[in-house]
Amino acid sequence: MSLPTKDFTIGVEEEYQIIDPKTRELRSRVQQILPLAEKALGEVVQPEVQQSQIEIATPVCRSLSEVRAELVRLRREIIAAASIDGNQIAAAGTHPFSEWKEQELAPKERYQGLMRDYQQLTRELVIFGCHVHVGISDRETAIRVMNRARVWLAPILALAASSPFWLGTDTGYASYRTEIWGRWPISGPPLIFSSQAEYQAVVEALIATGSVEEATKVYWDVRLSERFPTVEFRLADVCMTVDEAVMVAGLVRSLARTCYEQAQADKPFSATRHELIRAAHWRAARYGLDTELIDVEVMRAVPARELIEKFLAFVRPSLEEYGDWDEVSSLVRETVQRGNGATRQREVYKRTGRLEDVVDYIVAETLKGID
Repeated sequence: MSLPTKDFTIGVEEEYQIIDPKTRELRSRVQQILPLAEKALGEVVQPEVQQSQIEIATPVCRSLSEVRAELVRLRREIIAAASIDGNQIAAAGTHPFSEWKEQELAPKERYQGLMRDYQQLTRELVIFGCHVHVGISDRETAIRVMNRARVWLAPILALAASSPFWLGTDTGYASYRTEIWGRWPISGPPLIFSSQAEYQAVVEALIATGSVEEATKVYWDVRLSERFPTVEFRLADVCMTVDEAVMVAGLVRSLARTCYEQAQADKPFSATRHELIRAAHWRAARYGLDTELIDVEVMRAVPARELIEKFLAFVRPSLEEYGDWDEVSSLVRETVQRGNGATRQREVYKRTGRLEDVVDYIVAETLKGID
């Protein structure tokens, strides 16, 4: 199939924690670190909602090897800049024990606007995600991709989960970040849209009713990017390791490509009820890979490993076409065997009983593979 050259590019955004190496708490130092990082990276490094956060965005990549190289480069430079200022960098969906009330909101007008509109939700928005953009130039087809991809989001969420702790407590969730984010009014898995026009009409109605200020504040787990000709997948916790981030990027692109080809062939898709999709997401956030997930196609709970293998089978032709099957399938199976980020953090805490040791572990995992 002949495709536009800009289709199925990949861009990855990661949000990191700024850590005080003595207390292991979050530290509001982005304004000091940002100029240092910008000297090496330019505008691909940005502030986020809280001053204890810093965000990177890869350039447009055409392969997973490019994604890996860029993530290694960006993590390395951010860690170096933070070190100059006496800090560390950690990649996990939540900080294990820092208090939201001690964080300082970034002065950027966009974030001040979030505070005006959403108040306490913004104060408690001390979470760290990974967003993957996949280039799809035709917006009508992009909507059809979204419709098909929504049933496969929960396995990705379960694999990427890295936020079991919140305010010094084991929440019982693998991705508590998902639950914090899910309180926002325009968030979570999207509904099915019949066309781009219907999608746009919903977004415009949300703006017209004052529900959101503008289109970039529609925060569905999968959405059309307002800035780029991409479909943006926003559901994952930031991954502790580069390997896991590459795994997520590879799975997301192969999912988008598979759904694109099915849409082009006009194959029927599962119009699964929104309630079941939300239940599947909750299950993935709650348990991660530790028990059963919901197979929404057959409407029953199945062992996590079984659903992950079904997902891999679904995207395998696309992964093979890109030459990514061996790498991505190995990373997925290693994650299932070893445990996602949440499981591994809990293992450290069970072994030492110290959340400070969990932070040290996250910092070490963030460094892994960048030397």
